[in-house]
Amino acid sequence: MNAPLPNPGRRRLLAAAGSLTLAFSLAPAWSQGEGGAKGKEGGLPGSLEKEPWLDAWIRIEANNAVTVFTGKAELGQGIKTALLQVAAEELQVNPGRIRLVTADTARTPNEGYTAGSHSMQDSGTALRHAAAQVRFILAGMAAQRFQVAENALTLRDGVFEAPGGRRVTYGELLAGRQLHLRADGKAPLRPRAAHTVSGKPLRRTDIPAKVTGGSAYVQDLRLPGMVHARVVRPPSQAAQLVAVDTAGVARQPGVLKVVRDGRYLAVIADGEYRAVKAATMLARTTRWDVPAALPGTKNVPADVRARPAEDMPILERGSAGSGGRTISATYTRPWQLHASIGPSCAVAQLIGGQYTVWTHSQGVYPLREALAELLGVDKETIRCIHVEGSGCYGHNAADDVAADAALLARSYPGRPVRVQWMREEEHAWEPFGPAMLVDARATLGADGRIADWEYAVTSPSHNNRPGKAGNLLAATHLAKAFTPPPGKPIPQPEGGGDRNAIPYYVLPNARVTHRFQQNAPLRTSALRSLGAYCNVFAIESFMDELALAANADPVAFRLRHLDDPRAIDVVKLAADKFGWNAYRPGPRRGRGFAFARYKNLAAYCALALEVEVARETGFVRILRAVAAVDCGEVVNPDGVRNQIEGGIIQSASWTLLEQVRFDERQVQTVDWASYPILRFNQVPHSLEVHLMDRPGQPFLGTGEAAQGPAAAALANAVAQAAGVRVRDLPLDRARMRAAK
Repeated sequence: MNAPLPNPGRRRLLAAAGSLTLAFSLAPAWSQGEGGAKGKEGGLPGSLEKEPWLDAWIRIEANNAVTVFTGKAELGQGIKTALLQVAAEELQVNPGRIRLVTADTARTPNEGYTAGSHSMQDSGTALRHAAAQVRFILAGMAAQRFQVAENALTLRDGVFEAPGGRRVTYGELLAGRQLHLRADGKAPLRPRAAHTVSGKPLRRTDIPAKVTGGSAYVQDLRLPGMVHARVVRPPSQAAQLVAVDTAGVARQPGVLKVVRDGRYLAVIADGEYRAVKAATMLARTTRWDVPAALPGTKNVPADVRARPAEDMPILERGSAGSGGRTISATYTRPWQLHASIGPSCAVAQLIGGQYTVWTHSQGVYPLREALAELLGVDKETIRCIHVEGSGCYGHNAADDVAADAALLARSYPGRPVRVQWMREEEHAWEPFGPAMLVDARATLGADGRIADWEYAVTSPSHNNRPGKAGNLLAATHLAKAFTPPPGKPIPQPEGGGDRNAIPYYVLPNARVTHRFQQNAPLRTSALRSLGAYCNVFAIESFMDELALAANADPVAFRLRHLDDPRAIDVVKLAADKFGWNAYRPGPRRGRGFAFARYKNLAAYCALALEVEVARETGFVRILRAVAAVDCGEVVNPDGVRNQIEGGIIQSASWTLLEQVRFDERQVQTVDWASYPILRFNQVPHSLEVHLMDRPGQPFLGTGEAAQGPAAAALANAVAQAAGVRVRDLPLDRARMRAAK
């Protein structure tokens, strides 16, 4: 894999002669108006509101080459392809001719994190309007050049043609010119009927290397003169180093340096296997004091309930109802891992006081801030370049391994230092998805509707991403250790542990409380969809239980409590495509349904699912899943289906299998045997995704829309097939065999 050389300079927003560069920052999103045309309070579209200048990051060279820059990162969600389609459509340039550069602190705008299903809402919207304005300006320039009306011009692949065959390219129009104007969001977008690229299936640009063994990931990165490093971790976060013998390790063949700083131990060697051997030897020479500082996982719900929490009301509507039938239930989620297939990796190099870090972090700019604090240097001396990682979707160990690489590059300057985590290290030390507990209570009125709703979710923080050195694992092990910043709740409507805790249903009397826990026994951070996975699982499981109590069909019961036409449409479409009304359960078989709008402001997803449950073995087999999705205007139908299919499968793995176990001293689930994930024999035999395209409507994030509905639909189907409701995740074999 070719990699850029370190760039010691600051990011410069320059428009070179003979090219046009368009700049816009793609920062955290706010709601868009109709068609994505306006941002917060009538501002500019998407992220153009943050940095509205049109003079940095679509570059059109004199030879008509086009480069688009975005601060969003490709995580396997196909965003590179979708953003190429957006730019290609509005610029009317063949997407194969556009080069897209992602997430680089020396080259791209600061978009913060690629998270929360915001890439299309923020970047796609901003890029669409910026590109449309560029095309509009260039059309005016071409008309003036040929002295014709703009509607007399034709445009194909970045070339204007005037009557009589006169032609001029984008690049030729811009030769010797600069364009430094503010975006206005007023340029007309191409009508959907004229689209040739956006809204059409396009093969993803990131796939070929991944399926042919090419250089696709940061794990594949090989730089000239590169050396290899491994870190020796304590047995647990509370463990204290008693003694270590580094001298013998330092004499081993190929060992270039042994690094010790407080509890932080590492080896640097001239080859990867030599680094592994040396790290193993170093680990054997260490003695640790490992206190019993953890609660263990024998009774996770009791532990979650016992920890101090601050009650934060997030919904108070109407008043508590009286009369009717009252039902209550408690639902729980265990500790879970990202469990990335490829353990985290990073490469860093220090030359002349300038750091370059190649990383699969989801936020290169926040990571740079944290590394600057960790290293005690100016952030402008650090360049973070995103390279895809083999496994992501949330705050896994990508930032931690980048910190390792940067620290070790400081210890061994001049040559690139590659740090590759081991499987046991990844499972034991990545930030975990936290255990959660939900208490739900509702009263059914005489009309069969929900008359009163009371809901409380207990959870620690779901977002401890870098921005501070204390968010980086290595920083907490140094002699001069950095203290992790205290966990904070994420405000609504996004939410963290309370994401999607407010039901999307019409409930005249409702109270929802986030019982926020500032402290947790293990380090926690964002796992795909954050609290929405547990909250939708709980709400939609409870809706099924309420429907049963009301003697109502589960789909009809949901429709009775919805008033958003788009929500109603996806519910009806999923039920229709599944054949809900004609379904008859067979032996051991059952169906389940669930619906949610992600974060109550992103994509709508409804899901019907059929399972077969063998109670004697506890094995749950997913026979078929049918999803309906409304994510606004669809840019790449295949990309949306990829996201929903992947979300359903990932959620099925969480729901049926995954849970972290730890005793009083350390994490025990440190390999695939102790932390199993979904195998092929549990993947749905049939999986359909039906899209409801909404041309002209804003892009709505889809990357995390399916996780909650998939968990709930699966739990509801299992309840029907097994004849017993299990409210504690995962629905693994042991739990299903014991269910009564």
